[in-house]
Formats: sequence, structure tokens, C-alpha cells
Amino acid sequence: PTPAAIAAGRRVTLHLEVRFHDGFVALSTFDAAPLACTIGDGTLTPGLESALAGLPAGADETILASGSDLFGPADPSKVHWLDRVAFPPDLAPQPGQVVGFTTPGGHETSGVILSRDGSRVQVDFNHPFTGRALTLRVQVLAVD
Repeated sequence: PTPAAIAAGRRVTLHLEVRFHDGFVALSTFDAAPLACTIGDGTLTPGLESALAGLPAGADETILASGSDLFGPADPSKVHWLDRVAFPPDLAPQPGQVVGFTTPGGHETSGVILSRDGSRVQVDFNHPFTGRALTLRVQVLAVD
């Protein structure tokens, strides 16, 4: 029989690695527990689910993709100037640095420091993979 393939509503277990164009590994589960989720439950973005759709159990694929396609296009309204006092005193925000924040509603999020201007810091709250050329390696362990 043909192995089950990734599709909406199916439970999948897989390893995922995301590399930037320069070879930097931004995310990898290969040295950790595999990712397990149900397609459509919100664990993966719709764009990432679309890129994985149809891969069967046992697949080990490399996929070239745009971070904007997988994680959403850049939204200029997600770039904000914050007062320097919004950062821990022991942190010196530098361009390119990824910093974790807690929103007023209590959710964890991250932002990329774009620039500093005196007592203000410009932060991009778009997904850090948006706008980047990505290489994904996906190893599908199981599809139920």
C-alpha cells in the first residue's frame, strides 16, 4: 500500500530544519524531539502546511522556499519604535538581534532590532523568516 501523505486533518510527526541563504540554521528539530501536530490545528502556518502537503511518511526532502510565502508577507504596521526603557537594562539592543517580548495581553513574541536612534529602538515584529530565502529539510516520520 502507498504510505499516507500529509493532508488536512492528518496527524504528522516530522523533523524540520530551516536554513537561511547563508547556511545559518535558524531552526532544527533533528537533534531534538520531532515535531508532532495535526495539519490545520495552527501549529504550522498555512503556507508551511501547503509546502508539506502530499509528502508521504518516509520522505526526506529539501525544499527551497520564500519565508514570506511560508510565514506571511512583511507588514509595515508591525515595525515599531520603542523607548529604550522597554528593554532590560543589561541588554544593549543591536541591529539584527532577536529579542523576546511579552505583549500587554501576556503573549510571548519576538522582534528583530532594526536600528537605534537616541533613546528609541526600532523593532520589526514580523515573523523573523519573512522576506528571507529559506531552505527547508523535512523528514516525515509518520502520517496517521
